[in-house]
Amino acid sequence: KMSNYYSSGYGNPPPGSDGSAEGNSYYGGGYGQPAAYQADMQSQQSDQQPSSQQTEQRQTSYGQTAYADPNQWKQQSQQQQAPAAAAPSAAVPPGATQQQQPSFWSNPSAVGAVAAMAANSMAAGGNNPNAMFDLIQPHAQTFLKSGAARMVPGLETFMSTLRKYFQVDNRYVKSKLQRIFFPFLCKSWQRVKFDSPTQGPGIPDVAYALPHSDENAPDLYIPAMSLITYVLLCALVYGNAGQFNPEVLPEVATWCFASQILEVLLIRFGYYMMQAPVPFLDLFSYTGYKYFGLCINMLGAILANHFGLGKETYYILFLYTASAASFFILKTMANNIPLAVAATGPKREFMVVGFAASQFATMYFVSKTKFLS
Repeated sequence: KMSNYYSSGYGNPPPGSDGSAEGNSYYGGGYGQPAAYQADMQSQQSDQQPSSQQTEQRQTSYGQTAYADPNQWKQQSQQQQAPAAAAPSAAVPPGATQQQQPSFWSNPSAVGAVAAMAANSMAAGGNNPNAMFDLIQPHAQTFLKSGAARMVPGLETFMSTLRKYFQVDNRYVKSKLQRIFFPFLCKSWQRVKFDSPTQGPGIPDVAYALPHSDENAPDLYIPAMSLITYVLLCALVYGNAGQFNPEVLPEVATWCFASQILEVLLIRFGYYMMQAPVPFLDLFSYTGYKYFGLCINMLGAILANHFGLGKETYYILFLYTASAASFFILKTMANNIPLAVAATGPKREFMVVGFAASQFATMYFVSKTKFLS
């Protein structure tokens, strides 16, 4: 049967198939496997095993080297990261450090110093009314010189000029309100002058004292506060009549401000015809003092409105406050318009009287007596 089996398709039987020693050597490999078969498997495995260099590293599909030993991979990673960490940044040259722009609020010591000095000034009884202004002024100047003010053309110059009109103190405000409400009792209307270098186009070559040092100096603090107060009083009148709505506040404020701009332009045109220089902000200041008289009118009308005499009280007070505002403008303009004006222009006296009379018209124009009883 064995001879038939190998002759049928698989060739001759292997040597020693008849139980000879050769057969025992062929099948004596152990584990029931032929020795020749084991030799073939060992030769195939030796051909498939990589070399020692391939065992150390192989190339992955991501283009990175994979190491058989994890410690070797860790050492190689540290060697690659060390030069990158030691290399200087491209944006910063060697030996240079990046510095942020210093800011007042980012410096706790500066903020603490200002707070401490302010507390000391208040504890001392407020002998220096300009203490807070003196503290904040250096930082405000720093902002104007190197801050966002440089991004808007002309804003730096305008803010520097506007700041002068708000340098007021309690003594000045009290004296100025008395001068506005009782101008007939005042004797001196000349502003304090001192020598100064050239001011600029359209501005006199003489410098004037600031409001906190001169009662006759124009300011914008009183006109601004008076305008806000007048708008709120008008809103109160609308509310008492049951006609208040949020649009009342911007409506009254826009009405007053538009009329004042028109008034300032007309006065400035009169100055131009006389060829007399005057700053625009001075005119805004002088024409804004009438809002204090309007506040007095409206406040008296609100109190008398409970007795049904609101409108009558308003116009009685209007006659006095408008006359006081006109006299205030008359004396102010008469003492600040130069005596020497253009010979071909309008007469100086006529223009001064016209400026004073305009207060009656503008104060009546912005009066809100619709809902007064």
